[in-house]
Amino acid sequence: MPDTAPSSETLRPYDARMLSVGDGHWLYVEEVGNRDGYPALFLHGGPGSGSQHMHRRIFDPERHRAILFDQRGAGRSHPYLSLTANTTAHLVEDIERMRAHFEIDKWLLVGGSWGSTLALAYAERFPERVSGLVLRAVFLGSAEEVQWAFIDGPRTFRPELYDDFVALLPGPERRDPLTSYVTRILNPDRAVHFAPAQSWYAYERALSELTPGTTRLPAPASCTQGRLPPTPIVEAHYVRNNFFLAPNALLNGAARLAGIPGTIIQGRYDLLCPPLAAHALAAAWPGSTLDVVENAGHAMTEADVTERMRAAVAALTPR
Repeated sequence: MPDTAPSSETLRPYDARMLSVGDGHWLYVEEVGNRDGYPALFLHGGPGSGSQHMHRRIFDPERHRAILFDQRGAGRSHPYLSLTANTTAHLVEDIERMRAHFEIDKWLLVGGSWGSTLALAYAERFPERVSGLVLRAVFLGSAEEVQWAFIDGPRTFRPELYDDFVALLPGPERRDPLTSYVTRILNPDRAVHFAPAQSWYAYERALSELTPGTTRLPAPASCTQGRLPPTPIVEAHYVRNNFFLAPNALLNGAARLAGIPGTIIQGRYDLLCPPLAAHALAAAWPGSTLDVVENAGHAMTEADVTERMRAAVAALTPR
């Protein structure tokens, strides 16, 4: 693997297309790197955030045939923010449909946060199609993790941010702020969901960084014009439905990963996806390695996280 990250020129897609996956959904899919390279799939977070240019930097343009896509309702996929037929099972089937479409036998999966959840769900459903896993900021889709990420963690470590988050709700709704935000964000009336969606997005961004630029939330927007932020509506849909997973499903299914090598990269001070889930997964997954990054929070842009991901991808790529 090169000692330095690939240039922007070598990271430009050599192919991009819209792939129909049924239910009225069309997914944006791009291929980066070497057409004859080892196949690897990147799974973005959120749910709903979409793939970014920076995600391409994890792969070696000479060694990898990297495939990146925007999940249902996300990014450049259509229809944008659609929640129809948008569940974990649908996304897993979309991944398998893409594998067949590109005539790939096995591929390396890379994902962070919600992307790690989806990678695990796919690998446990189709273990014979996965050659390896690189997971960052493990999230297992449990109600306890959601409660920590949006309520208990912020209330403990960023109380001023939490107070702002709750204060933006009408008085009676502050007793259960998580439910109140989810209910408002999923209300079809733009006048109801626009401001809470903006606040949710700013709140989550501040929590994702070890040293955020601000730990206060801006006043809610007085205008409801403009594009909604990319994650809150799809995230609220998944939160309301417990990520469409049975309790402890991914941890209970980790035995199916036996024989699949993998690296788990975890920020020591990740407030959104703390190390507890990563440690539990590593203990339940034979053949996995846990790599804890000191002085790092949740974001992929945190200190040394991207480089650790690049190194793990390189190590799991057959020569």
